[in-house]
Amino acid sequence: MAEIRVPELAESITEGTIAKWLKQPGENVDKGEFIVELETDKVNVEVISEEAGVLSELLAAEGDTVEVGQVIAIVGEGSGAPAQQAPQATPAPAQKEETPAPAAAATEETSSSDRTIASPAARKLAREKGINLADVSPVDPMGRVRAQDVSAHNNAPAPKAPAAPAAKAEAKDDGRITRQKMTRRRQTIAKRLLEVRQSTAMLTTFNEIDMSKMMELRSRKKDQFFEQNDVRLGFMSFFTKAVVAALKKYPYVNSEIDGDEILLKNYFDIGIAVSTDGGLVVPNVVDADRKSFAEIEASIGELAKKARDNKLTMADMTGGSFTITNGGVFGSLLSTPILNGTQVGILGMHTIQKRPVAIGDNIEIRPMMYVALSYDHRVIDGKDSVGFLKMVKELLENPEDLLLGS
Repeated sequence: MAEIRVPELAESITEGTIAKWLKQPGENVDKGEFIVELETDKVNVEVISEEAGVLSELLAAEGDTVEVGQVIAIVGEGSGAPAQQAPQATPAPAQKEETPAPAAAATEETSSSDRTIASPAARKLAREKGINLADVSPVDPMGRVRAQDVSAHNNAPAPKAPAAPAAKAEAKDDGRITRQKMTRRRQTIAKRLLEVRQSTAMLTTFNEIDMSKMMELRSRKKDQFFEQNDVRLGFMSFFTKAVVAALKKYPYVNSEIDGDEILLKNYFDIGIAVSTDGGLVVPNVVDADRKSFAEIEASIGELAKKARDNKLTMADMTGGSFTITNGGVFGSLLSTPILNGTQVGILGMHTIQKRPVAIGDNIEIRPMMYVALSYDHRVIDGKDSVGFLKMVKELLENPEDLLLGS
């Protein structure tokens, strides 16, 4: 007999949700075969069986929250029964009560502050304020508590009790409202976005790009590019190259705040926002400054596919220094993107639209794109933010310079 336990997921992740059982009680299980899919705050993880046998018992149902190390299934010896017996073996809620969860929770509470990932400045401030780090909600996507998180927690008003829960219960269910539980990932997205708005001095500056030369160059080179690299030439590689060049000139846009210090990043891991059925995720093109146009396009294509297939790993989501998001794929003309975690800058792309533009003394119809840079004003002044976006504009309006530069 073998126990199936929730594996170590990542340094900052202590629990997950049973998304889907891939095997049912009574079915044969091979060693190394996936039997359950877990949903965490950032990625989905498939758990394997370390032993061959028969899945004899499920100790958690789909939708249940489970902790790292918790036993969620039992694999026994013998040969499997027909799969149709599975529905009868679905665990009743009472089985969950047999798990010594309260004792485990009590033990964990005493050491939760020690196990919380936090910067030295955050730990010092928490000790001074008498705050348990486990109670602090971090902005960092990886769950690392920083000094500003502790300050925000200390200054937050005490939560008010719900106004009239009884009245809610008495409301007549007439079918006009469907109540739906948020997925773990959607809860995390909602929580992090709100925290960013509350803990940063976010501001957005705008510009517009004449896409004529880039579109002409892409049209002229796309067939040759595909033949040589077996990947299609899109706009994202141009934008990524332009962003990297601008980050090198304006290094504070490629930084973050840690307590009373600014961390200037000497690497260029560019996050690319990808929309999935489960919500927005931001995997990173690592070392984008060292990649060619073809390598960037291949990386973005691979990451987007992994995101939509729920195959992203923690490594794909870790270490980003700046983010690019493209609302234009949905037809957005203009928006103000929200900062990603502890980053201090995010570039928003939008739809390309033909508009009349003054070229010299003449009016011409040109394909134009509005671009937006949201930034943390605590670190970046208007001069750098406007200069950064203007440089991105100039490089993209003269794409030959990007090709020569690469």
